[in-house]
Amino acid sequence: MKVTKTEIEGVVVVEPGRAFEDERGTFCETFREREFAELTGFAGRFVQENESRSREGVVRGLHFQKEPNAQAKLVRVVSGRILDVAVDMRRSSGTFGKWVMVELSEENKKQLFIPRGCAHGFSVPRGEAVVVYKVDGYWAPEDDAGVRWDDEALGIDWGLGGEKAVVSKKDAALPGFEEAYKF
Repeated sequence: MKVTKTEIEGVVVVEPGRAFEDERGTFCETFREREFAELTGFAGRFVQENESRSREGVVRGLHFQKEPNAQAKLVRVVSGRILDVAVDMRRSSGTFGKWVMVELSEENKKQLFIPRGCAHGFSVPRGEAVVVYKVDGYWAPEDDAGVRWDDEALGIDWGLGGEKAVVSKKDAALPGFEEAYKF
């Protein structure tokens, strides 16, 4: 397993070890708790895993849970390709208000670890994508929160080439960065 730091403190790209191929297909170990903890410093445990399937042009996010139910996430793509985004919502962080984008795909097998205190979202620039992510806390609807995906203060280019994004009513109604909950 290989871990690469991003510009945001605690947000890292995780690349699994090599994939084994034979006449049946491939095998790749995508997560090993002890090694993950050693490489990232993450001492928590993942308690829930979620999966979404999204079509071309979809933007999901930017989501997080407020304290006391904040969640860390480990995101990967099973099928297709996404542009995965983390936004630092931690006032005490040196990268507060900044964002990073990483391409995750079934081919590159990269994963993105997003610590508590960061918002998360992704876009599907083309085709369809199946995304799986682990979280270290259970979903708590009373603490569900987020930031508008298209907030000009953030200026995220979701890679849709000027096409109209497909977003949920809930995501379209999220507050901008200035009004959003901060950690």
